[in-house]
Amino acid sequence: MDYMNNDYIIEMLHITKRFPGIIANDDITLQLKKGEIHALLGENGAGKSTLMSVLFGLYQAEEGEIRKNGEVVHINNPNDATALGIGMVHQHFKLVEVFTVLDNIILGTEPVKNGFVDRKSARQRVIELSQRYGLAVDPDALIEDITVGMQQRVEILKMLYRENEILIFDEPTAVLTPQEIDELMDIMRNLAKEGKSILFITHKLNEIMAVSDRCSVLCKGRYIGTVETKNTTKEELSHMMVGRDVKFSVDKEAAKPGKAVLTVEHMNVGSRVHKNLAVKDVSLEVHAGEIVCIAGIDGNGQSEFIHGLTGLDPLVNTEKTRILLDNVDITKKSIREKSKAGMSHIPEDRHKHGLVLDYTLEQNIVLQRYWESDFQKAGFIKKQAVTKYASELIDQFDVRSGQGCKTIARSMSGGNQQKAIIARELDKAHKLLIAVQPTRGLDVGAIEYIHKQIVSDRDKGAAVLLVSYEMEEVLSLSDRILVMYEGEIVGELNPKETSPQELGLYMSGAKRNK
Repeated sequence: MDYMNNDYIIEMLHITKRFPGIIANDDITLQLKKGEIHALLGENGAGKSTLMSVLFGLYQAEEGEIRKNGEVVHINNPNDATALGIGMVHQHFKLVEVFTVLDNIILGTEPVKNGFVDRKSARQRVIELSQRYGLAVDPDALIEDITVGMQQRVEILKMLYRENEILIFDEPTAVLTPQEIDELMDIMRNLAKEGKSILFITHKLNEIMAVSDRCSVLCKGRYIGTVETKNTTKEELSHMMVGRDVKFSVDKEAAKPGKAVLTVEHMNVGSRVHKNLAVKDVSLEVHAGEIVCIAGIDGNGQSEFIHGLTGLDPLVNTEKTRILLDNVDITKKSIREKSKAGMSHIPEDRHKHGLVLDYTLEQNIVLQRYWESDFQKAGFIKKQAVTKYASELIDQFDVRSGQGCKTIARSMSGGNQQKAIIARELDKAHKLLIAVQPTRGLDVGAIEYIHKQIVSDRDKGAAVLLVSYEMEEVLSLSDRILVMYEGEIVGELNPKETSPQELGLYMSGAKRNK
């Protein structure tokens, strides 16, 4: 390896990073050229985010060195990284929810005039940057009121505002809709054209093929190799990543729908963002033995519908509303009562609604069941029973963590956090599985596994209500598609007879059949 080559703006040479019970990065070398989009590919827990966190100064490596333009640099914290022109958009955004977009962008680098923050000039600069790079955002909106796609644009603007030249994107498309992903790809291409150098962590092979110049592959903390994207294939990359051939299509027999397990009549849910309803008079049924997918562009009421159904958000205008789960009226039941009645829920936001991040993995796995006689006696938790049960599920679902079931959930990779939630929700007794973006942030091997589990759940007689923004997942996993646009169901489609283009027309509101 030619270490004196000045084509490279950043070189990470022989980086080793250890955590309790795990070597996250084992002698990894990565070289980034000026002006290239370089993808970093690997399974969940392969060490991608850790390696980028070392570059951004969140962690220090025990061995190895980092060079910028051939010179050794020391990055002890994110401020050092920023000073070197390195910026990072994290998988789980680092934004202050109660601040405006503008305040988040300038936080820590506020321009001051006469002792006061000069919002006017900052605002002007943010507007100029957003126009130049095609990142339309409302500078005065509160973060908690905008979509995840918009929040991501704020994170990108934070880097551009600080004039970062090396941009790290950690799983940037995990939370985006297909349209937003296309927009982000265009933004990344524009950034590279402007001379920015981009490191792009992902495990979505289509995106790597579409946007990257080169791709480096990690597997279980080790460096496997770097390839020129134009000279490789999706199959070759997936084999490098998981060490075996992976199926990209979902194997399933035709559905054999039984009785209606979930019946929703005239549901209305308010919006957190505006005064109108987010969900308007929605009625639907999901039968035993079928996977019904609610498709749509993010922000069209899917999240609010699921929140209303599961009890996370209150329903409004409920005179005519009825929700039946296996013929039991659960309209006014609490979240726990709904869970006990047979509802399992893989939530959209795994940190906010899926896990207690400072609990151990085993505590999170029994969260929905710790009061059952298997796990408690006379009000005391049976610790051995919990550990035994959690360990079995961890093995079955291949949840990888440094210290097994005693690992704190916060310290696990996003994909492994997701697997833990899926294990918990699929294993508890349920008649209805609500799965919102179940494979978000998962690698191809894990996606293949989760899809099999969901199909197997259907085949055992569960009713499955899926919400997905991945066009491929919607078309390959569902038995019936309901399209939601501006809070209403505007179409019911058969995935076998629908093209992505037709589905897109319904999703954008250009077509309706209800």
